[in-house]
Amino acid sequence: MYIKLKDKSLSKRVEEFLEKNDIKYFTSLDGENINYAILYIPNNFKKENFKEINDLVEIVKIKSSYKFVSREFKNSDTIIDIKGHLIGGKNFMFMAGPCSVENKEMLSNIAKEVKKGGAIALRGGAYKPRTSPYDFQGLGEVALKYLREVADENNMLVVTEAMDVENLDLICTYSDIIQIGARNMQNFSLLKKLGKINKPVLLKRGLSATINEFLLSAEYIIAHGNREVILCERGIRTFETMTRNTLDINAIAMVRELSHLPIIVDASHGTGKRSLVEPITLAGIFAGANGAMVEVHENPECALSDGSQSLDFKLFEKLAKNIKKSLIFRKELE
Repeated sequence: MYIKLKDKSLSKRVEEFLEKNDIKYFTSLDGENINYAILYIPNNFKKENFKEINDLVEIVKIKSSYKFVSREFKNSDTIIDIKGHLIGGKNFMFMAGPCSVENKEMLSNIAKEVKKGGAIALRGGAYKPRTSPYDFQGLGEVALKYLREVADENNMLVVTEAMDVENLDLICTYSDIIQIGARNMQNFSLLKKLGKINKPVLLKRGLSATINEFLLSAEYIIAHGNREVILCERGIRTFETMTRNTLDINAIAMVRELSHLPIIVDASHGTGKRSLVEPITLAGIFAGANGAMVEVHENPECALSDGSQSLDFKLFEKLAKNIKKSLIFRKELE
């Protein structure tokens, strides 16, 4: 449930009532309105006590299982400000970089290219969750240092993956956006910990997760205190084997309808084929995506991970130009 304030000037009285009764809550702006999300009500609290503020508020029950992620709670789009860069609503964020950080020189070359193409955030893996234990696992903290240094040199944000609770604090030291990969979408101890940090979280959809499960994972983070969640559609596992995954374009439009949170498209993982990254990224944009993430490498054939889905500089330049054109055209269609 949530409490909808009838007049902003009454907020102090409502907050005094909630605190007096040990009711845990957080506030959220919904356009011009202030909503109070009720997280916890003590067992000894009687619902009749709400009569004390009935003339100040409207008490609303939320039908959806993902309560505070839903548009039932907040109809207006959430806009997240990350060091002056916005995502959500009409604000689009482009994220690009290598699958794995291999060395600083390579990372620096890639950062300069993706920055020219309009990328705001530099992505790159420091700790890699690989299917095979014999595949490249990442450079660890060395890679984090490279990401931070190179991003700062190019005035970019850093987005990199946290794999578990143990390395989360270290990741937070270097990264502006904490990425949670598909395999960890339902790592509930990690999701709860993410609710306690003061960093935006980029939550990727699980390999076989339904949209409902995806949104409930985001709900875990928000319910535990962190309101800055960015969703990412990166493809799901289906019977089709021609592509690495099946990118669910439906999910982008559906999530925009169901939730106020921003959602981005990752066609690199969604397809696993560099020839498909551009058309599927653009399809995601026209489905309503608030951002895009792509993998880029100066020599994809020699990449230590996911070279087959990484764009070279020429293909990235073409994609970047077409993203800009698509965003202009999308605006005309709205």
